[in-house]
Amino acid sequence: MQPSGSHILNVVLFTPLVGALVILLIPRARAEIQRLVANAFGVLGVVVALPLIWRYRAGADAPRFQFVSDHSWIPLLGVRYTLGIDGLSLVLVLLTTVLGAVAMLSSWNAIREREKEFYMAMLVLQTGMLGVFLSLDFVLFYVFWEAMLVPMYFLIGLWGSERRISAAIKFFLYTLAGSVVMLLGILAVYHSRGTFDMRTILDAPFGADTLRAQKWLFWGFFVAFAVKVPMFPFHTWLPDAHTEAPTAASVLLAGVLLKMGTYGFMRISVPMFPNAANAYRGAMVVLSLIAIVYGALVCLMQKDMKRLIAYSSVSHMGLCTLGIFALTPLGLSGSVLQQLNHGLATGGLFLLAGILYERRHTRLISEFGGLATPMPNFAAIYMIVTLSSLGLPLLGGFVGEFTVLRGAFEARWQWAAWGLVGVILSAAYLLWLYQRVMLGEITNPANETLRDLSAREFATLVPLVALSFWIGVYPTPIFRAIDQPVHKIVEAVNPGYYSVAAGPVAPVPASAAAKAR
Repeated sequence: MQPSGSHILNVVLFTPLVGALVILLIPRARAEIQRLVANAFGVLGVVVALPLIWRYRAGADAPRFQFVSDHSWIPLLGVRYTLGIDGLSLVLVLLTTVLGAVAMLSSWNAIREREKEFYMAMLVLQTGMLGVFLSLDFVLFYVFWEAMLVPMYFLIGLWGSERRISAAIKFFLYTLAGSVVMLLGILAVYHSRGTFDMRTILDAPFGADTLRAQKWLFWGFFVAFAVKVPMFPFHTWLPDAHTEAPTAASVLLAGVLLKMGTYGFMRISVPMFPNAANAYRGAMVVLSLIAIVYGALVCLMQKDMKRLIAYSSVSHMGLCTLGIFALTPLGLSGSVLQQLNHGLATGGLFLLAGILYERRHTRLISEFGGLATPMPNFAAIYMIVTLSSLGLPLLGGFVGEFTVLRGAFEARWQWAAWGLVGVILSAAYLLWLYQRVMLGEITNPANETLRDLSAREFATLVPLVALSFWIGVYPTPIFRAIDQPVHKIVEAVNPGYYSVAAGPVAPVPASAAAKAR
């Protein structure tokens, strides 16, 4: 029996938390049972989220937010427990559940100490991330935003590599600093509008008469979201956190956590403060382009495999923010597609790096070479994931990159040109990495007897490859799901973009729009 519409999001949100509580009751010595329960709840998280796909109504006549669960929480402060989804959050919720299950399965052999605490931290982390994408009350949003900090801190600090403590502290301090500034922004929004309800403000965004307040609020939320993406120059915590984190934590960090920043821009910064978003559009695009090119150039100089993949996230997420602040329908839609593909492809790259680390206990690129001979199945999967990440047609990366660049071109062709530089460089460093690791002669005897992928490792990678092919071949359902929320964002920041008839038209110059009015 499926849960009713008003309760389905509660089931999706709290299924991982229930799993954490069940593991808490299992004796510490029963590590095998803990692993089984954790993986069972990881798969169950996907199962309970699947009904959202066919029960979600896409189209202009559908409600803006669906499956809404709205209850009084702290009446004295005007805080409510409000959950709901639109197309943007639907895509990210499904991504979170899939990667949560994959990350859990990837830890089967990798984690052999404090298994109980590890799996509990993973499930609590998944609950926090889901809560961010489902919350429609500012305070609830902030609670979940902060809640995910603690489990990720411990995942890096307890199960990470040699420099795990400094990486965990750096991650925590950067994110906490941004969150405190966001809290001030939330209080300012309440002081100005008298509500914490996001739906109310999205239906009636701050107007041009409040431009000064909008600018302050935009920057307040910007700090928190930019740190999380991370945008240049707030990115310095990311390579350390990725490099030192265990494989499962790296998968969720790259695949989901970074999307909380881009989601914040699309849910709050742009549609709620549209005049400020237009005023600072150029600055945001410049920061995005710097991240795209800088991140790709730094990748070419890396010697550590995980560190290279981490800097590739800086570059690819810069493409996502470029799509957002192009402020065109194609740019925004492409950003969502690119976020989804980045989660699948970069998550896959971290899984592959983790598999090699389990076998060789090193991340140095120079230690590998010629692995395609002893590990042909690994080489094939690795090639597909690499090609998806660099944007080969018929794979998910191409659809996202092409749509972002076309949306940026609509605004200014120079933005798309600089974005293409990053795309070219990404092909250079990803193919260079593949060639160094997989091709050529085996120069290190330790690589000659490496075993190929196991059935469990296949099970973690095949869903990511299958989804990448599906997005690359037939992305229409995703475009259909996100069409209405993208339309709403564009209407808020550029009312002249759409004609009276349904469908996008060419942008109307300001002078022509003024004459028409």
